[in-house]
Amino acid sequence: MVKSLPTDPNEFIQWTWLDFEPYYRELQNCTLRQGNLHEWLDGWSQLYARVDELYNRLMVSVSANTADVEAEERYKSFLDDIYPRAMEAENELKRKFIESGLEPAGMEIPLRNMRSEADLFRAENLPLQAMENKVTTEYDKIAGAQSVTWEGQERTIDQMQPILQDPDRDRREKAWRLVAERQLADREDIDRVWGQLLDLRLKIARNAGRKDYRAYRWQDLHRFDYTPDDAIRFQNAIEEVAVPAMLRVYARRKERLGLDTLRPWDLDVDSFGSEPLRPFETVEDLKRGISKIFHQVDPELGAHFDVMINEGLLDLENRKNKAPGGYCTMFMTARRPFIFMNAVGIHDDVQTLLHEGGHAFHVFESAAQPYIHQLNAPTEFAEVASMGMELLASPYLAGQPDSFYSPDEAARARIQNLENSICFWPYMAVVDAFQHWVYENPEAAADPQQCDARWAELWRRFMPGVDWSGFEDVMATGWQRKLHIHIYPFYYIEYGLAQLGAVQVWANALKDQAGAVASYRKALRLGGTASLPDLFKAAGARFAFDASTLREAVSLMEATVQTLEEKL
Repeated sequence: MVKSLPTDPNEFIQWTWLDFEPYYRELQNCTLRQGNLHEWLDGWSQLYARVDELYNRLMVSVSANTADVEAEERYKSFLDDIYPRAMEAENELKRKFIESGLEPAGMEIPLRNMRSEADLFRAENLPLQAMENKVTTEYDKIAGAQSVTWEGQERTIDQMQPILQDPDRDRREKAWRLVAERQLADREDIDRVWGQLLDLRLKIARNAGRKDYRAYRWQDLHRFDYTPDDAIRFQNAIEEVAVPAMLRVYARRKERLGLDTLRPWDLDVDSFGSEPLRPFETVEDLKRGISKIFHQVDPELGAHFDVMINEGLLDLENRKNKAPGGYCTMFMTARRPFIFMNAVGIHDDVQTLLHEGGHAFHVFESAAQPYIHQLNAPTEFAEVASMGMELLASPYLAGQPDSFYSPDEAARARIQNLENSICFWPYMAVVDAFQHWVYENPEAAADPQQCDARWAELWRRFMPGVDWSGFEDVMATGWQRKLHIHIYPFYYIEYGLAQLGAVQVWANALKDQAGAVASYRKALRLGGTASLPDLFKAAGARFAFDASTLREAVSLMEATVQTLEEKL
């Protein structure tokens, strides 16, 4: 069944719906019974793997060069021609499988998800979802085209990040102002894109019969193990525990830098007044260094990363017209990960590649699951894979002759990472709370000025301690520069919950590194076949929203910062 599908992506990269349709028809027409169930599931899995890989390869090509008109047209053609028809055909196969009453072992969670997806599916939403994807590429184009002239050279916004780490306060203020001015210049264009996205999402939720887009998206994201009220509870725990810890981080930063007041351009500079960390000069240096770290964490994980190097599955360097941010996606046919990021030679690049490497290991470790439907873990745990790897790798930033850092530099890097992680929770709460407000109050959210006001209110609640006077408009428009709000709605609490899980994995590693890594890999291998609480448990953590669990994590992080600082 479905035996003649090509395995080489070069063969199906040019396919249209007419090429895919006969395979879907064959699966739909097949009489499904226990005797042919696994063959049928395998055929379906192989077919959807090609559709998904085609989408991801086209998306990567658009991300790699937002000015590539041909790539953009191919991507849009996919969204117009293949995507809606494939999703409709996928829905038919899901219904066929559900109605068969057959439940093979290992498919309990995927079947739960399929039932939810079938319940949410509406054919009239397919063109709206395709349009939503197109509009998000407009956001990427706006952000990807942003550049400034600095000291006679054109630089992307990402390429300005090293200047914000300069010990010269006047120089980094000048750079910060220049970047802020350039980003504000796109304010109206982003407002326009935002209005289109909000309108599309509200229509999609109405078509699906949901009371609001939050209810729609909650189901769409398969959030079966927690509710919006749990998310609010987590925000409150962050306000109680992490915000005071962040203020302690800021107090230490002011003391180290000898400042009375922190300004926005004081947050990225090394707080010890040292020259900024410059871990590598070339992308090849970055690859080699990260490979050595992964081999020290676990030889098999290191071998996974080497496969990515050898097979060209990394696009790491920053350049003009490259979409912002970083991500790891999966090419489903080969069951290989692909990492995209914007490296400019700073420590954040090391952290980003360690983070995305964790996602890549999730792909490698879960690849043995037989069907594509079993591969995708909930994002709340997928981010444990990435954030957990950042922490598991942290002891190996130094110690080798050609490591990224000396022991003192590695201690500074680890302090920076831990303090940034503490400060991340309050920022996450701002992003999450803002999105709850948006989709509970869509009429207000359609007005960008009210969005600015709400963001500013949440910023003052969760992110005190920095003086924004004179730059209130930059602070209030922070929501415009958070791509998740525009491209991946409601996808942000995952990072906060996952960081709490990752710290628990790291706490286990401080007692037994090998055992913690073994549990981590065991959990990754489960893919999408277990619930969130069970995945966290397999990794040696607890899925939690409460202040007590968060306090334990923050206490460990702060104690580690103190120990590392005493060694400097």
